[in-house]
Amino acid sequence: MAEEAEKTEEPTAKRIEDARKDGNVPKSMDVVAWVSMLVAIPTIIFLFGFAAENVQKLYVYYMSLFGRSLTREMALEIAIVTMKYVGLAVLPIILPIMLAGIIGNVAQFGFNITSKPLIPDINKINPISGLKNLISMQKIVEGLKMTLKSLTAFGIGYYYFLGYIKELPTVSLFSLGDQIAWLVQKAIQIALIMLGVFFVFAAIDLFWTRYQYFKNLRMSKQEVKDEFKNMEGNPEIKSKIRSLQFQMFKKRMMSAVPSASVVVTNPTHYAVALKYKPEEDRAPKVVASGVDNLALKIKEIALEHNIPIVENPPLARELYAKVKPEEHIPDTLYQAVAEVLVYVMKLNSKKGLS
Repeated sequence: MAEEAEKTEEPTAKRIEDARKDGNVPKSMDVVAWVSMLVAIPTIIFLFGFAAENVQKLYVYYMSLFGRSLTREMALEIAIVTMKYVGLAVLPIILPIMLAGIIGNVAQFGFNITSKPLIPDINKINPISGLKNLISMQKIVEGLKMTLKSLTAFGIGYYYFLGYIKELPTVSLFSLGDQIAWLVQKAIQIALIMLGVFFVFAAIDLFWTRYQYFKNLRMSKQEVKDEFKNMEGNPEIKSKIRSLQFQMFKKRMMSAVPSASVVVTNPTHYAVALKYKPEEDRAPKVVASGVDNLALKIKEIALEHNIPIVENPPLARELYAKVKPEEHIPDTLYQAVAEVLVYVMKLNSKKGLS
């Protein structure tokens, strides 16, 4: 039992789908943060001037308010103008970053809309469960990752910052425009370096997150069997159902044999009962077929009802292989079946004369 309970099997597609419905997906926040940073850096660089221009316009507007009495209309105007310039300054930067965050999530696990995480769960406010989660191995690993990332980013940033400090005496001799250009250049440089550093952490975290996700979803052999039973049905029950269906099908076939015009055999293993009434049927139809014991039963019923039995091994095998009961014969067998029916008609005619 202990061996069966061990989670050794990879999660099935249904297990993964059920986890997605519960909102449990492999999501690396480091990847989301890195994609957002990848978009944020060029966005801020390219739109910084536009944002600063709108902030400046808002400042000029505020300065123009000095000396004016504050009325309700003016308060409404201030609110509208403030929202206008703040929106123009902030939204062009925030919206691409928000979109990047969505892309960072969707790229990892696709679209997954579910309301299950919003359903209240008493276990989430259970202090014992909360304490276990607080000191779990996952929390320890997350803490170590955060510490390592912070120390690495701080160490690399500090190293390059010291190099920039050494350039300050020379930069102080530049004009104001050149100093700003130098500052922008160094800011872009350090941003790209940090982007590279966090890319490495994001790649590692993505691998670790997916590994842990699929590991946590692993199943025991018994769980796989139970899931298969639930999806496909109990094999024993399905076998009984198939047996009952076959018995009903067999009974229906046997009841149709007395209406047959002829039974074609090979002569021992196969038996196929054919029915053809020109006024009713567009073509000869198989009403029953079987092999071995079932074939013997068909012939036995045929003898009881004086139905002609014709031995034609090739035709019997072909009819059994190509035509199911209650189906009309295909065009390719018309000639062979017609010869048998003509023979039966002659046989019946002679019996009628005798």
